[in-house]
Amino acid sequence: MPILRTSRSQHKAGTLTLGNLLTALGETSFGWAIVVFSLLTLLPLPPGSSLITALPLLVTTGQMVLGYPHVKLPGRLARLRLDPVKLRRTVLRLRPVTRRLERVLTPRYLPLFARRNERVLGLLLLVIAVALFLPVPFSGWFPAISLFVFGVGLVEQDGLVATIGLILGGASVLVTATILVTLSAGAEAIF
Repeated sequence: MPILRTSRSQHKAGTLTLGNLLTALGETSFGWAIVVFSLLTLLPLPPGSSLITALPLLVTTGQMVLGYPHVKLPGRLARLRLDPVKLRRTVLRLRPVTRRLERVLTPRYLPLFARRNERVLGLLLLVIAVALFLPVPFSGWFPAISLFVFGVGLVEQDGLVATIGLILGGASVLVTATILVTLSAGAEAIF
């Protein structure tokens, strides 16, 4: 697994930080960052925590829109030291899930990931990340799941899975917008 190989070599060199790890993963760093940060958002956290957990997703998708070659995290987050033992344990714990996914995932519909499409994909993902960022009741999980699905598709270069993630993301944006319109109409009626 590339993330384990990269982390092992960086650990030996004494340079294992979140920023260095994502930089070393190159173009797949966007997919890995989206997967990791969307998983953080799916953790059972108190309401409103998506205001914090969605920030790295806003940064990551914003950098795709701007055409960055790989994820470049802000200073403190980039310098975050990773424990290689915990990282390895976490990745290996996810192995049964990833093995099942690998049976389904296959490189297909590769033109979706062409360099010329990266900014458009980034813009679509940014809209989904904004829907995740908004503190709208009952809507946070939908954008996070869609971003996770897209991220897995991006890492594995599976255009079909990535497209499913985008469709789920579009639906989640519609759900969020509907909830916002309903809440604002309800607030107007009260006042």
